[in-house]
Amino acid sequence: MESEMTAPTYQQRDDLALHRDLTKAANQYLLQRHDHRFADGWMIGKLLCLIALCGLFYTTALLSGKPVIFACGYFAFIFTAMLLAINAVHDASHNAYFRQAWANRALNFVICIPLGLDADCWRVRHVECHHAHLNVQGYDLDIEENGVLRQTPFQRIKSFMQAQQYYWPFVAALTFPCIIWFFDWIDRAGKTRVQPKMRHQGVRGWGVFLTAKTLHLLLALALPYWILRQQGIGGDTLLWCYLAGQMLSSLIFVVLILGSHWAMGTFYEVPEDGHFQHGRYRHVFATTIDWVPSPRWLSYWMGELNRHLTHHIFPNWNHRHYPALSDIIAQVTQRHGVTYHCVSLKEILIAQQRFLRAMGKGETATGLMDKPTDNSQSPDC
Repeated sequence: MESEMTAPTYQQRDDLALHRDLTKAANQYLLQRHDHRFADGWMIGKLLCLIALCGLFYTTALLSGKPVIFACGYFAFIFTAMLLAINAVHDASHNAYFRQAWANRALNFVICIPLGLDADCWRVRHVECHHAHLNVQGYDLDIEENGVLRQTPFQRIKSFMQAQQYYWPFVAALTFPCIIWFFDWIDRAGKTRVQPKMRHQGVRGWGVFLTAKTLHLLLALALPYWILRQQGIGGDTLLWCYLAGQMLSSLIFVVLILGSHWAMGTFYEVPEDGHFQHGRYRHVFATTIDWVPSPRWLSYWMGELNRHLTHHIFPNWNHRHYPALSDIIAQVTQRHGVTYHCVSLKEILIAQQRFLRAMGKGETATGLMDKPTDNSQSPDC
């Protein structure tokens, strides 16, 4: 197991006034609406709708008896499973779906089965590592050095990385398959820093882990293979559809999560004394961005994760509040001299490509996205 590293600390005094004003404005928003920060009936309805669609696509695929219908239905099944993950698992990992922690854990366990991710491994990587140490080399596991894609100025560079702005979608698309069939396993085996922070340890931990992986294997591969054999559809068709569905889902997920951090192009190494001279809020504003897709309704089905800066400022709020919270952030930051970025999809894609191109050429400077002193918002935001 990797040795434990002392977590860096932040200058909290730098954030006190900003934290107070953001919290006050957010709480006033809830009071005015007589609302709470968790999922409401509409969110539960969306969850049930996606579960029903997932089941419909799965059943259609297995009972069609025709390769083309199977391929389309099975592909849609995995894609819908990804939508379930970004609309429910992400919030539940932050205890922002239900009020009860046990209900969030149960939801995560069940919803992760179709896609195949281990819910607890992902929670630790996302909440304990990524959120706690955003874009910090050696601590944020989302930007770990992988030898294929150079994501920070502090990572080694190889000659072929000069083309990474062209091949990065393929690498991003392999993220889910690699997590499901490799990283989850080494996390649970204690070969990374993830396992000590997982909820269940020892035999119980392995029991929960293997149960989830077995259910995924049965649901996604074993049962379809058994049914398809009787219909004369080969196992190779099943495997190709499984891989294609996982890869597209992975690509979309990576763009939603990592793309919002790549665009800012700001990364950190831990200071020698282990203490950053800025607060966590200003750290988030320096490393994260909000963006809005076109058409705007896509945000609803993407779990509002395009408003990723908003999510990092209010991680324990259900995503149904993100549009309102992003407006609050824009208003409050103006009074504190903090730059809030919200851009269009086109702008963030351009910024991502600029960042990846610079990293591939050995660029060491940070802040590749233009950062004006005033708040920068696209008219679409």
